[in-house]
Amino acid sequence: MGDPHYTTTIPSPVGDLTLVASTSGLRAVLWPDDDKRVRLPCSLLEQPDHPVLAACRDQLDGYFDRTRTAFDLPLDLRGTEFQRTAWKALADIPYGSTITYGEQANRIGRPQAVRAVGTANGRNPVSIVLPCHRVVGSNGSLTGFAGGLDTKAWLLAHEKAV
Repeated sequence: MGDPHYTTTIPSPVGDLTLVASTSGLRAVLWPDDDKRVRLPCSLLEQPDHPVLAACRDQLDGYFDRTRTAFDLPLDLRGTEFQRTAWKALADIPYGSTITYGEQANRIGRPQAVRAVGTANGRNPVSIVLPCHRVVGSNGSLTGFAGGLDTKAWLLAHEKAV
């Protein structure tokens, strides 16, 4: 993790979001009370005009003002092969819809790995951009979300309103 990392914090309807990028792409979208969900280097350089951070800010603004339904950003996902597979599968969940953890496990060819998918989603470093908020429990209930269940409900309602 020795390469430089850049950061900026932006306001959003769900609270301030801290964006982190490496030279390769977006590393993290962090919530106001985020814990150690994402391992980052100790030193982050504040650089709001970094190209990846600026593009992420613009695309998040579009998401929140309902002019954007998908993200197109370079990502620098760091995790196990299973985690990266689970995270990338999140991008295939259509805007405004939900799937269950079981459906996500099936989609990645690991139908028995429902709990592992839930654990991987809990460590999704780029919330909203890779929409783990669109994954719900088998009975449709809202379960675990780094930004909190109220935020998960808000994001789903925001998308359904389109």
